[in-house]
Amino acid sequence: MAPAQRCPLCRQTFFCGRGHVYSRKHQRQLKEALERLLPQVEAARKAIRAAQVERYVPEHERCCWCLCCGCEVREHLSHGNLTVLYGGLLEHLASPEHKKATNKFWWENKAEVQMKEKFLVTPQDYARFKKSMVKGLDSYEEKEDEVIKEMAAQIREVEQSRQEVVRSVLEPQAVPDPEEGSSAPRSWKGMNSQVASSLQQPSNLDLPPAPELDWMETGPSLTFIGHQDIPGVGNIHSGATPPWMIQDEEYIAGNQEIGPSYEEFLKEKEKQKLKKLPPDRVGANFDHSSRTSAGWLPSFGRVWNNGRRWQSRHQFKTEAAAMKKQSHTEKS
Repeated sequence: MAPAQRCPLCRQTFFCGRGHVYSRKHQRQLKEALERLLPQVEAARKAIRAAQVERYVPEHERCCWCLCCGCEVREHLSHGNLTVLYGGLLEHLASPEHKKATNKFWWENKAEVQMKEKFLVTPQDYARFKKSMVKGLDSYEEKEDEVIKEMAAQIREVEQSRQEVVRSVLEPQAVPDPEEGSSAPRSWKGMNSQVASSLQQPSNLDLPPAPELDWMETGPSLTFIGHQDIPGVGNIHSGATPPWMIQDEEYIAGNQEIGPSYEEFLKEKEKQKLKKLPPDRVGANFDHSSRTSAGWLPSFGRVWNNGRRWQSRHQFKTEAAAMKKQSHTEKS
């Protein structure tokens, strides 16, 4: 039995030795893989005669998988802000390492010999590509120079038009010369002053008197409903305070707060807290508002003091006698 071998194209392990490369499945997988790479190689071959130079964009960092070498190759060649289309792929196809790997791949997988030349680039073709790349760079620089000149011409036109507008605004208006007489051009200011003076002066022409309007002419009569002013109350047209600025009578008289006070709110908040506690707890019904005397605590004989018990007893008796004596002196 032949040792186990793995086919990277079919992605499976086989035990039939070299016979696997002649199988239909392997040949079908090989053909499909070469057809996926062939369009990119053909596009790169077209660039040999006429290299294209473009401005760099992030899409030019795209890579393709070289089936013969088993590695990723950059399609385009970028330097700074310029990119030569398919420059990286052509450089890889013309390298001696790729040629060696292609010969090995074709021998191991028994691919068609006629297709091998499509995936190789001769040194003569790559030299021709370098010459066309130089021409492409020159033509690209010429186009960029033309674009820069056009932009500069547009900027000059805009700047010239702006200066003309500013100059027309800042130029003083022409003042008429009195020596030239009526033939001198008049400024708008002088014409306006003459027109205003002519309107103020009374006219000497005999104009027909204006007809008096007859208010008692016959026609549809209108009913006069009288003035709507309330006596004693002004309005905003007479200088009175607007109605939305007048305070309500209830606000003026009572000036009471709306809603509960802050103290009532705190009491209600404490009640709500107590409702959440268990009702049968110790001290639930204790009246906190009741008054208690100073001696409401029971006497334990001062057992918490330092020393022996008889010492605390004697001390207690001494203090009790002093208190009685002080009370007698106060009474007397």
